[in-house]
Amino acid sequence: MSGPECCENPPALAVGEQNGEVKQIASLNSYVSGDPNSKIAVVLISDIWGYEAPKLRNIADKVASAGYYTVVPDFFHGDPMTPGTQISDWLKNHAPEQGVGLAKPVVQALKEKGASKVGAAGFCWGGVKVPIAILGAEIDKMSPPEVVKEFEAALKAKPEVDHFVKIYPGVSHGWTCRYKDEDEAEVKTAVEAHHDLVEWFGKRF
Repeated sequence: MSGPECCENPPALAVGEQNGEVKQIASLNSYVSGDPNSKIAVVLISDIWGYEAPKLRNIADKVASAGYYTVVPDFFHGDPMTPGTQISDWLKNHAPEQGVGLAKPVVQALKEKGASKVGAAGFCWGGVKVPIAILGAEIDKMSPPEVVKEFEAALKAKPEVDHFVKIYPGVSHGWTCRYKDEDEAEVKTAVEAHHDLVEWFGKRF
């Protein structure tokens, strides 16, 4: 799921402009954005810092602007990682395995409300055996470029698994949702990754 590197760069929690709102989806508070009548829904799974991170919500708004009903559930039940907390202690109550059990009712709820297709994108979470995109950072101790290239080689060996793999130069772990506004290069690369994310869904839906 996540490791010490995620703890080095907590997101700024100052609330910026947001297009969505918080609703309950399958008993979980969730930031939702976009047309609720869309037949295609996208679930964004936060990193350890939780669903309230403004830049994560901004990504949700970008995905929603492409025509998807976008949902960011609070899988941590109001208990995200906080600065100063030991990651090992926090993970005792938030084991990665719990995520699957929490996600299934969300997907079911979206289907019951009319979504015929549901996609997902996660930050600092593992891969799956379905069409998958891996957007990696050049400077990343958790998933360094050589590991990302191993993922890519494994995916290429399974042509039945549709995939997209890209390593973005000059950026660090978690940059897509924790980029520094004052770092022009980092912002530019984050915007590029957000575009690639939306384009990935567009090609599969």
